Amino acid sequence: MPDTKISAIICTHNRDTYLGAAIDSLLGQDFAADFEIVVVDNGSSDRTREVVEQRTQNPRLKYVFEPTIGLSVARNTGAKVASGDILAYLDDDAVASKGWLQVLYFAYYNNSKLAIAGGKVTLIWPQGIEQPRWLSPGLAANLGAYDLGDSIIYIDQPGSTPRGLNYSIRRSFLEEIGGFDPHLGRVGKNLLSNEELQMTEFALQRNWQVAYLPEALVAHNVAPERLQRSWFLNRGWWQGISECYREQLAGKAGIAQLQRGSERFVRGLYKALQYFSDPAERFDKLVYAYGQIGYLNAAIQGLLSTSNKK
Repeated sequence: MPDTKISAIICTHNRDTYLGAAIDSLLGQDFAADFEIVVVDNGSSDRTREVVEQRTQNPRLKYVFEPTIGLSVARNTGAKVASGDILAYLDDDAVASKGWLQVLYFAYYNNSKLAIAGGKVTLIWPQGIEQPRWLSPGLAANLGAYDLGDSIIYIDQPGSTPRGLNYSIRRSFLEEIGGFDPHLGRVGKNLLSNEELQMTEFALQRNWQVAYLPEALVAHNVAPERLQRSWFLNRGWWQGISECYREQLAGKAGIAQLQRGSERFVRGLYKALQYFSDPAERFDKLVYAYGQIGYLNAAIQGLLSTSNKK
């Protein structure tokens, strides 16, 4: 498409049960100008290709197979295939509101300093299942929930960065920083993360802007297997590892990581005791403490690796 205003990209790995709805939500966008949809099949072994081919009569839709597993790799592949100056990433298990692309496009069109933007995310619970009593608002964010209110906000703290499942980026900024870092982001079944947080850090360091756009609304399906305490503990563990890797990539590795991780571990246990009568907040703090064990494990591995190289 020679005059594509915005490219919507779905990176998918073995999510054929959700993928069709995600694609259909993009095909049904209220967007008057030209746009395209790129589906990056990241080494799927299910019916992913078939789901896409059922819809390829629509000229907006492109399919590309990326055999190297990794979300950041898939995102970079999508960016290379896409032709738009604005790249809008939607998760394969999410559904975009009809005005999603329109809201994102206008935000970039009206602000040449905008590098990254994303919107509010609501949760779609599995049929017949309600939010568990032990699930705090903080842990619900691990399922993708993201709500900073009903007004546009310019992010100045990386921790508040838009969620990757509802995420857009200006191509020129992405090229300026060399793409998504393949050392961060999900790879297969591991839950590495923090790639969006790192991107926001890069943007703010370079005097770009990052925005929360409440009207760029997306709904995210909560898979039943994620409503187990064990999933959140595993997610917390990988969050700790991700934070350690992010620090190492930023040149902040070293013995100080052991002190930071130990202090945060103790703090998490202390707060879990403080909230003993509140099952949701108690579990939230236990997940945080468990994540610090993952952080410390990665930090020790990093120190040993550095020592062995000397």
